Amino acid sequence: MDSFGFLKVAAAIPQVRVADCAYNAGRIAALAEQAAQRGVEAVVFPELSLTGYTCGDLLLQPALLDAADEGLSTLVKASRKLPLTLIVGAPLRHGSALYNCAAVIAQGRMLGVVPKTYIPDYGEFYENRLFASGAGITGETIRVAGAQADFGADLTFEVNGTEFGVELCEDLWVAVPPSSHLALNGAKVIFNLSASPEGVGKHDYLRGLIAQQSARTLSAYVYCSAGFGESSTDLVFAGNGIIAENGEILREAERFSLDEQLVVADVDIERLTFERRRNTSFRMNECTPENTVIEMEVPEGLRAAALDRDIDPLPFVPKNDAQRSRRCEEIFRIQAHGLAQRLAHTGCKKAVIGISGGLDSTLALLVAVRTFDLLKLDRKGVIGITMPGFGTTDRTYNNALELMRGLGITLREIPIRRACEQHFADIGLDPADRSAAYENAQARERTQILMDVANMEGGLVVGTGDLSELALGWATYNGDQMSMYGVNASVPKTLVRHLVRWAADTEPDPATRATLLDVIDTPVSPELLPADAEGKIAQKTEDLVGPYELHDFFLYHFIRAGYRPAKILLLADEAFRGSYDRATICKWLTVFFRRFFAQQFKRSAMPDGPKVGSVALSPRGDWRMPSDASAAVWLRELEKL
Repeated sequence: MDSFGFLKVAAAIPQVRVADCAYNAGRIAALAEQAAQRGVEAVVFPELSLTGYTCGDLLLQPALLDAADEGLSTLVKASRKLPLTLIVGAPLRHGSALYNCAAVIAQGRMLGVVPKTYIPDYGEFYENRLFASGAGITGETIRVAGAQADFGADLTFEVNGTEFGVELCEDLWVAVPPSSHLALNGAKVIFNLSASPEGVGKHDYLRGLIAQQSARTLSAYVYCSAGFGESSTDLVFAGNGIIAENGEILREAERFSLDEQLVVADVDIERLTFERRRNTSFRMNECTPENTVIEMEVPEGLRAAALDRDIDPLPFVPKNDAQRSRRCEEIFRIQAHGLAQRLAHTGCKKAVIGISGGLDSTLALLVAVRTFDLLKLDRKGVIGITMPGFGTTDRTYNNALELMRGLGITLREIPIRRACEQHFADIGLDPADRSAAYENAQARERTQILMDVANMEGGLVVGTGDLSELALGWATYNGDQMSMYGVNASVPKTLVRHLVRWAADTEPDPATRATLLDVIDTPVSPELLPADAEGKIAQKTEDLVGPYELHDFFLYHFIRAGYRPAKILLLADEAFRGSYDRATICKWLTVFFRRFFAQQFKRSAMPDGPKVGSVALSPRGDWRMPSDASAAVWLRELEKL
């Protein structure tokens, strides 16, 4: 495991010759050597990979069993020069019975042997004819490869500080897999040696099973199944290699390949430790370990410069089009149902929203319209107010008007210039002084208008601020920071854009669709400073606080994963390679931490709003933080980078 908590693991699918143990041991050793060259720290091979799974009754023959034991001896010797752990499948004798086993080997030692617990004897499987179950075996030893080794179904192994467990094929498919107990005993990685034949539709079920088990156990799950070379007398083995982590599949082998494969991924042990620490339900089920933990130090091998792991630059936005569409629909439903409940509870039949022609107010308006449709209320009950000020451009002004007209709501226009000028005179502010007071006075004037109109109409002010703005404190305290219900409070800016895009794609009216698309293309701005000489937006948010795609990336990994600055920088370097250099990322990461800590007081007083994703900053829900906490620890780490 490296200093950032990544462990490089692999599923190796060798070509096999059925019942030719010497050949199979050679292929296993060769793939292990390849794994070592890639910096792999633990590699797993398929079930019965030394003999081949499809030997049938030959597995009862002493000659084959002796050859398998010799093959293990060969691998133990080969492991002396390899800086990794091998997990190999073999049939082994113990007492009067034969067991389907996983042999764990490192540094010229047989660390331990894990027997298969669940022995299938249905359909195409007849393992009970050959093997005994390892259920209940604990604290025993087995003679293998010329030495005694620990033997038991409950064994876990700790190599260089990372604890892992092993199960075999059918063990995964039962109601309570052994890996569930192994994880609760401390294993953060589960290796599964399998020989699962193909059948139509089975692969999708298998992928879901692996992903779900990794999620339930808050672990990394490395699955390796037999491939080309196994007998096709009655069955076909496609060579499945799947590496999952906490519900997400990181890497997969190419199925039905005729070639050997090495599937490699960096799994995030630090993240899994964080998830287990914060998940109180998991902690309630953790066991006081009574199993045998076999510890081993393996010299550090080669470490690849690049991570064997995809780092998504937009962690809040699904990459798959179909999944993104489903996600957008679901988010709209959550937002609309939250607002519907608040309207129903208060008895309000009207909603008041400030419409600027920007992304956030557009999304809030779309949610309000959907809510009124859901409640079977007249859309005229949605009162959209555009409040042009000193920085309002023709583009945003016209988009605001067109959007309100197109959606059929009540439109009101209340300019704020004169009111602000009067306010400047009252407090003695020179209008040429473009300070925070100049900008915030406009935001608070707009909020006052919205609140007062809501009082007049018996309505509810719907907030428009999003999660990214809350994280950075990019809102005026008791101005646009305040509302009666904030529907966008847990929607990050990068996702807001996709939600409005989805709404445009599903909008039947061509004119409204065109307006939505133009809103998407408009630079993000509070428009509190006058436009430039050409009448275009002069105050661009991302020029001032940094790109939202970076800040959303920082936010996700800081809150959701608990990463420290150095690790966030490492991942951002990987995710945004070619878009931002390291110095730029580090600059905006520093801004992020400074603003996140300094602006907590605004989040401590934020209005109610629905949680829609895995990251939210409500002080009543996901994020409890004092308003006067210091960012010194995080900033000092950044200074050292």
